Amino acid sequence: MSDTAPTPDRIHNVLFLCTGNAVRSIMAEALLNHLGKGRFRAYSAGSHPAGAPDPLALALLERSRIPTEGLRSKSWDEFRAPDAPRFDFVFTVCDQARETCPAWPGQPMTAHWGVPDPSAVEGSDAERALAVAEAFRMLNTRIGIFANLSIAALDRLSLQQRIDDIGDTAAA
Repeated sequence: MSDTAPTPDRIHNVLFLCTGNAVRSIMAEALLNHLGKGRFRAYSAGSHPAGAPDPLALALLERSRIPTEGLRSKSWDEFRAPDAPRFDFVFTVCDQARETCPAWPGQPMTAHWGVPDPSAVEGSDAERALAVAEAFRMLNTRIGIFANLSIAALDRLSLQQRIDDIGDTAAA
């Protein structure tokens, strides 16, 4: 993790990465900030940001009563700057970002939580909305599990195993 050991009262910085930073990582950021109850500060970014969050993702978050204020599509380069937050955890949510993900300062714990890309779905608005809803469901399950981990009670190896296992969770 970063230079500071995990403690129950410390806020943990988490970065979610994907390619476009328009659907999956944006929803993950919003979900963890909501479900984390102040224990986490979540961010998101992409290797090739789309420029704006997907309107279907924003609408789903709003219907779910999850705040969307301040969400924006941004490059992961923004978080490599000297004044950027130091991360305790970095999660990739798409396979392409996993392959191209740079190393992050401070040796954050990392895991891959692959989620199918709703942006790749071609079809009607209903079909696209269904794909966004499925991604949301998977992320909601995984982030709910993560947000409820007793981080301070786990040693680094056990914590790494848990976050890896979360990525294998098929949100049933």
